[in-house]
Amino acid sequence: MNADPKTAMNLETAAAKQAELTLERVGQAKKAIASVIFGQDKVVEEALVTLLAGGHGILVGLPGLAKTKLVETLGLVLGLDTRRVQFTPDLMPADILGSEILDEVPGGRRSFRFQKGPIFAQLLMADEINRASPRTQSALLQAMQEYHVTVAGESHDLPKPFHVLATQNPLEQEGTYPLPEAQLDRFLMQIDVGYPDRAAERRILIETTGEANVKPEAVMSAEDLMSAQRLVRRLPVGEKVVDAILDLVRNARPGEGDPNITKHIAWGPGPRAAQALMLASRARALIGGRLSPSLDDIAALAEPVLKHRMALTFTARAADGQTIVGLLGKLVERLG
Repeated sequence: MNADPKTAMNLETAAAKQAELTLERVGQAKKAIASVIFGQDKVVEEALVTLLAGGHGILVGLPGLAKTKLVETLGLVLGLDTRRVQFTPDLMPADILGSEILDEVPGGRRSFRFQKGPIFAQLLMADEINRASPRTQSALLQAMQEYHVTVAGESHDLPKPFHVLATQNPLEQEGTYPLPEAQLDRFLMQIDVGYPDRAAERRILIETTGEANVKPEAVMSAEDLMSAQRLVRRLPVGEKVVDAILDLVRNARPGEGDPNITKHIAWGPGPRAAQALMLASRARALIGGRLSPSLDDIAALAEPVLKHRMALTFTARAADGQTIVGLLGKLVERLG
């Protein structure tokens, strides 16, 4: 049975209007965040890409570079229920997930009640995640993958949407527990936060030390974000872009790419990396006001999506002076 042409046209018109509305909201969100976070345009963009793609992100940088401020601002602007957990060596899984509490009800009877932990939020900031023990890290990362927690044999679903933005200090600092490679793979992107340039730091100095304290307003809601995430998954991707993603990921694996490059790589990205790059490229296109990703999106996102999913050989690190970023740059140059 053929569909009514008029009905099909109405559906297409409604879809186009919804896409335009989403593009407008995402643009407003980006401007609102930029009004508070100065000199970190690339970081803001990558954080927004992470959330629009439906993933989790890890922000790596020294203290004092506005990582915490960025997450708080994202929660306000996107209208998400946001909570923060400060990770410390004595933090236990129950401190994040929640625990069973024994209640005494009228009549003298006792029963257990589940007290939800801070993980039951739409946006969770895991501050300094590499300071917690591996046991606590794994409890969080399991919830990130499965979107529910299990306590005392009972499963509890996490809210929708659910995102984790973790911060991590450089591993050279004392008192840290590096995240294992398999757990790093749970993060869609690794977002490096560097020092602002002089002009941006001057603006920070002037605008943040006065009497007024500017706070951004919510320009989206959780429902708006989920609508944008659905749109991201519907955006068309050209064959050239798909082939570029496959070429980039597969050429970064030992035994598959150019031996002059892969001889330096101990292990490379798996299929999850290709999935992440596909979703992230669509989300970046949406932020840029486009409804289809391009090769420029792949080139811009190759480093944050792939670098935490690869490792150099000992010889490459110690003797040859190679870096993951440098090798990825060479692979990206071949995409043209």
